Amino acid sequence: MSKHDTIVAADVLVTSPGRNFVTLKITTAEGLVGWGDATLNGRELAVASYLRDHVAPLLVGRDPARIEDTWQYLYRGVYWRRGPVTMTAIGAVDLALWDIKGKTTGQPVYQLLGGAVRDRILTYTHATGWDVPQLLDSVDVQRERGFLAVRAQMGVPGLDTVYGVTREGAGYEPAGRGAAPAEEVWDTAAYLRHAPGALAAVRDHVGPDLHLLHDSHHRLTPNEAARLGRALEDVDLFWLEDVTPAENQEVLRHVRRHTTTPLAIGEVFNTVWECQSLITEQLIDYVRTCVTHAGGISSLRRIAALADVWQVKLGPHGPSDVSPVALAASLHVGLATPNFGIQEYMGYEPLVHEVFRHDWSYADGYLHPGDSPGLGVDVDEHLAAQFPYERAYLPVARRRDGSMTDW
Repeated sequence: MSKHDTIVAADVLVTSPGRNFVTLKITTAEGLVGWGDATLNGRELAVASYLRDHVAPLLVGRDPARIEDTWQYLYRGVYWRRGPVTMTAIGAVDLALWDIKGKTTGQPVYQLLGGAVRDRILTYTHATGWDVPQLLDSVDVQRERGFLAVRAQMGVPGLDTVYGVTREGAGYEPAGRGAAPAEEVWDTAAYLRHAPGALAAVRDHVGPDLHLLHDSHHRLTPNEAARLGRALEDVDLFWLEDVTPAENQEVLRHVRRHTTTPLAIGEVFNTVWECQSLITEQLIDYVRTCVTHAGGISSLRRIAALADVWQVKLGPHGPSDVSPVALAASLHVGLATPNFGIQEYMGYEPLVHEVFRHDWSYADGYLHPGDSPGLGVDVDEHLAAQFPYERAYLPVARRRDGSMTDW
């Protein structure tokens, strides 16, 4: 790329090969293309419009090599800033520019971040079962696939539905198609009675070596979270995730005082500011911020640097609604970041792999971003165009009395 290269186009692609993805394509005058992920599950079109109508016109004519300056321009130069829509849009731009930088230099992005500090990246996937025998079978399937770390989620006696768990034991798609979100009934007391025993059964089944994780999906009060964390100490979890909503971060002090179970939180965080107190007070062990939703590689590296000082690790969000472009970016950060702990990898349907052709790979419980220049992902635009957007929502939950509870 010459010093005179400029951005000539910024295009937004919305495609739905089994689920919705929003992708940003930045093209330079010299013909280089950078790809960024802009998917925000259940609010995809809001980010697509933000990019198409407000950000893309600002990018044309800019120098693609000035990644940090562009990040500052889009974040600090806007009065209405932060929030998931804005930060996901900025994240998409940032990823695309890092992709271009790598292609310009002929290097994978992780080399531009200082080079590898590890050979491969530990990953975890999901196992679900409506009852304990079904859950144990699901865990065994993932172990046979080579996974060394598994998130275990189970049904709850007395409930008809539980997010992410099916009675058939099949995998799940986080966002369901339809005109409105599905509504589930939730009972915290029933969950607290059942979860410790079910997870203890998993530990007894797999032995001490498998890394075992569990997600509470923000649905507990601080005292309930502390009780659960204490009850699970003998299970030796790798982490207990999202025990309580983190808007009021002081409540994590109460949880921390009462349990030594490792805590992970932050997949809905969008900037370093949401993470700051939880990191500097060591109230969590893993910060879950996603590379796209937190503003891109440039922003995630700042979060990682702060966390490293306080012995907190990264464990980035990685469900099926984080596209293969975002997963690639997260893996490049992970390979070059000393305090990167683990990467979530829920996997994708075969068609997604066809639309998003990627160099990253999974083997024997680990992921690697590959060594192609840039992020190592290319998008088949012709195939993507065959799958138009379909409205989809994450489910919502109500208590037995009909009142809303936290997602």
